[in-house]
Amino acid sequence: MNWLNTEAFTLLDQHILWSDMIGNILGLIALALGWRRSLLSWPVQFLSGLILFGAFYGHLTGSAGKQVVVMLVAGYGWWQWNRRKGEGGDGHITPRFATWRERGAMIGAAAVGTVAVALLFKAYPTLSWDPWPDAYIFVGTIVAMYAQARGMVEFWFAWLLVDLVGVPLNFANGYAFSGFVYVIYGALVLWGMRDWWLRSRKDTRPVLEGAPA
Repeated sequence: MNWLNTEAFTLLDQHILWSDMIGNILGLIALALGWRRSLLSWPVQFLSGLILFGAFYGHLTGSAGKQVVVMLVAGYGWWQWNRRKGEGGDGHITPRFATWRERGAMIGAAAVGTVAVALLFKAYPTLSWDPWPDAYIFVGTIVAMYAQARGMVEFWFAWLLVDLVGVPLNFANGYAFSGFVYVIYGALVLWGMRDWWLRSRKDTRPVLEGAPA
């Protein structure tokens, strides 16, 4: 798997690695499939995590470990969407807005998780080259994937917040392709948010606080 960390090409004086390019293209495809509410979004996301795990394993332990978590959440998302795929009558899940309780829980989990992961990264510097923004992106990604798994429109907002930090961080750390992909993520997020928002309005049934999704 060493070839994954070799240079694929140079773009605008930025060295593009094979692992960075392939993993993030798959992540981009997974997000586009998520917009279409396709079950394939999750195996593609899993494959993206697997490739990045193979690229990082052995020299970037922290980054490899993060991909393991991403793959686990992708498995959870597959299970959730497969269980709920017929609820909308079109073979797909029906998007919905989260309850205020769910929003509060996700915001709280994101805040606590970011602090905890950042402190872990600071305690073990080999796990991350930039602990706080790296922790923010990692935890934000997990929260976004969880919200997507539950069919919540808010998952698009979570991705936007990740993008705001992810773009400059990736360029600053030499992962130019990731930076470019995050810019495209931003456009996809806006289109996807609009689509899910409109679809959620088609189902006028109220969502009870604490009711299972």
